Amino acid sequence: MSSLAGVIQRFDPAAPFVAADNWRQGRTVFGGLPAALSLQTVLLETGADLPPFKSAQVSFIGPVTDAQTFNTSVLRRGRSMTSVAVDCMSGNDLALRTTLSFALPRTSRIVHEAWGRPAVAGPTRYPVLQLDRQIAPACAFNFEMRPAGGSLPMTGADHPELLMWVRHLDAQGVDPAVALIALADSLPPAAMTCFTEPAAISSASWMIDLPQPATAGRWFLINVFSRQALEGYSLQDMEIWDESGRRVLWARQTVAVFI
Repeated sequence: MSSLAGVIQRFDPAAPFVAADNWRQGRTVFGGLPAALSLQTVLLETGADLPPFKSAQVSFIGPVTDAQTFNTSVLRRGRSMTSVAVDCMSGNDLALRTTLSFALPRTSRIVHEAWGRPAVAGPTRYPVLQLDRQIAPACAFNFEMRPAGGSLPMTGADHPELLMWVRHLDAQGVDPAVALIALADSLPPAAMTCFTEPAAISSASWMIDLPQPATAGRWFLINVFSRQALEGYSLQDMEIWDESGRRVLWARQTVAVFI
């Protein structure tokens, strides 16, 4: 089994990368991994000249089934913000296209917080989720999950929401932003709480924003909720807080639902 720390240690953007089997999600590689490696590629190639990571727009073009290569292109360098495009190739096919933004913090008198973290106890107050190896994808076993509310997948829920404390089993030495992106995609789509039996899903797009530069952390509270499911697609919001109650990531994802 290769942890995220092990993946990052052996990752070389100059060479084709083959993900270990424990990072697979059905026929493809877990989507959070190539998204995280896209950021890692940029940090390794131009990181010394970049402001902190701020946001990403990820398009999942096709399945990641072959060795991956990552091609970067700096789109613009401004005084405070830099934009970089990354194409993740699976063999000869385009698998992910990502636009990453890096931005310096700005001084502003406008500060507000529209809503806070859900009122839950700390992670140690909840039991570990025991995953069924016959159903859960291999990539899920790279994380420890502790449900803190919401519903669970395939329970026929009326309210499509997941709320869990999650941590990497091993992200030692990994850039905090890279680890956060990989963690952000760890939960199944919220629409799966409405399922009553296993069925295929596939991410189509993913928009990620960080309120402030990522910092290292162990446990993170992830809240995923489907806003709408219609004509085979679910639109879901994703929020992540650290243990201190600080929101560290907001995202929106479109997911194809094959049921």
